[in-house]
Amino acid sequence: MEDGAVAVRDDDEAGQGRSEEEPGRGVVTAFGRQLKALRLRSGLDRAEFGKRVGYSPGTVASLEQGRRIPQPRFIEQADEVLDAGGILTALKEEVGRAQYPAFFRDAARLEANAAAINLYAMYAIPGLLQTEDYARAVFQMQRPLLDDSVIEQRLEARLARQEVFNRRPAPLMSFVVEEAVLRRPIGGKVVMRGTLERILIVGRFRHVEVQVMPMAREDNGALGGPFTLIDTDKGQCIAYAEIQDDSRLYTDTVYVRTLEARYGILRSQALTPTESSAFIEQLMEEA
Repeated sequence: MEDGAVAVRDDDEAGQGRSEEEPGRGVVTAFGRQLKALRLRSGLDRAEFGKRVGYSPGTVASLEQGRRIPQPRFIEQADEVLDAGGILTALKEEVGRAQYPAFFRDAARLEANAAAINLYAMYAIPGLLQTEDYARAVFQMQRPLLDDSVIEQRLEARLARQEVFNRRPAPLMSFVVEEAVLRRPIGGKVVMRGTLERILIVGRFRHVEVQVMPMAREDNGALGGPFTLIDTDKGQCIAYAEIQDDSRLYTDTVYVRTLEARYGILRSQALTPTESSAFIEQLMEEA
């Protein structure tokens, strides 16, 4: 392993998604048991408790049994309804991390608090730019097949990541996306058109820039693969790369600076944000 590289994927984790064996699932089980104990202490059955927090009795059972990962809003509501005094909300951050595959949890934590995010995409639309339908199609086509419950958990987690766009102060965000990615109709033409429309909308945010790398370009400064650069809230720049069964965070200063230089070259080679928007609009007309 390279100096400064931290491997963050468990063997075959991405394919199987077996909940009880994944690192981080223990906190979900513990949360569920605590939730049930507090509910019983309050004298509420699952139906009444579910009515107060807007969940069905079956969903409450899944949460108590650790089969479903609770969302932050539910945790806050449950803590209030059960008069838990912060016992449940104290677990919110750890439970939130558990909703991601083990290999992505550290990167997700850094991303959520980042001062800046720069991302180069070669194979698929970046998760932060995906629509719900596109993300579902991506998860459904994974091999080995993911369980339906795992797909739903990861879908919720992916959409929750997109709250970073609404954070204040907002992180500066830059995306360079290969043209081939925008032409690959994952989920079908209708799904892809909706995804292109979302990219246009996000690209209009003042703190976001989206650039397209045309296939006609003779030069490409980063054919080695996709990567993400994250400027943390602590002033450190960390790189993240995920290819097949190898996902790593890179902290080595020399290597990260190399990737920063590559990203700068990529941005100079790609279409400008304005040109990219026009290009995506043209793709939508062709679809």
